[in-house]
Amino acid sequence: MTLPDNAKIMSPQQLRQRIRTGQHTGNTSGYSEGYVQCNMVILPKDWANDFLQFCQANPKPCPLIAMGQPGEFNLADLGIDIDVRSDIPSYRIFRDGEFSEEVTDISDHWQDDLVVFMLGCSFSFEEALQADGLEVRNVTEGCNVPMYRTNIDCKPAGRFSGTTVVSMRPFKAADAIRAVQICTRFPSVHGAPIHLGDPSQIGISDINTTDFGDAVTINEGELPVFWACGVTPQVALEQAKPPFCITHSPGCMLVTDLPNSRLAVM
Repeated sequence: MTLPDNAKIMSPQQLRQRIRTGQHTGNTSGYSEGYVQCNMVILPKDWANDFLQFCQANPKPCPLIAMGQPGEFNLADLGIDIDVRSDIPSYRIFRDGEFSEEVTDISDHWQDDLVVFMLGCSFSFEEALQADGLEVRNVTEGCNVPMYRTNIDCKPAGRFSGTTVVSMRPFKAADAIRAVQICTRFPSVHGAPIHLGDPSQIGISDINTTDFGDAVTINEGELPVFWACGVTPQVALEQAKPPFCITHSPGCMLVTDLPNSRLAVM
């Protein structure tokens, strides 16, 4: 699968409109170059403070970009005419911690006590890697980034705990070092990688079998490089078992009007 020719130059507003009308249903990696993409978690108000504490305790996998008020779904600070109920290509609904269904619109599931959390996404730093001449394999191959459950514990907070999910991109050793240097400048979108090399050391038994997303080619002489991933909250939700929760589907993000450059630490 390859990205459309206009994927990179499509404005966030244009992409959100295509998502809202069902014209775009896939992952958002490689789209709307230059703009912040966000993972999403939506919880009832009485669970929101615990999750906020979990994000604050685990900023690498859960870097908080924005948090709405109860019942707020437009998040105007993130862009023009945003509606989080319809502007993400795919959503996952959880009931009592169990995955229930995947849908393309959550308007019928919306409740006035729901609180929206938007978390930084590694798709945002892919642009910086590419600008430095590094190949991002999932973009090259036109697929979702590979993601894996690990044995790396998150810090518990309130009713939330669990292990870290990571995303993976392969690089030659010298390029991996450069990727660390580049991504250190972007703490709001997961920052530097948390592991390089042997996946078994972080509990991944088969690098070719993903827990989320798609496997990508790892060429001879390349190291798998692992970043903390915004799918981590979905593991924490499975543990905490809130009565109701909505997340993005892995790889399917809210593309905001915020420029990636705003997140860089110089």
